[in-house]
Amino acid sequence: TSSTLAESTTATLLITRLNTIKAMDKRDLKPSEKRTLRSEVRSIRKQLTDINGGIYISAGVLILIVVLLILLF
Repeated sequence: TSSTLAESTTATLLITRLNTIKAMDKRDLKPSEKRTLRSEVRSIRKQLTDINGGIYISAGVLILIVVLLILLF
């Protein structure tokens, strides 16, 4: 659908911006500029979480769940 395509395009742009920020040389930035970048990164991550649904399971938790299911059944 068109909303899925729009979300995909938005997510791609946000990820590109995150990678750009990550690749920047932040040593020469003023503390206020670093704060601005950090708040932008937080905002982008929140937007990506909202787009993706925000449910993530780490590998360790996934393995623990599988082991518990095996032991219980």
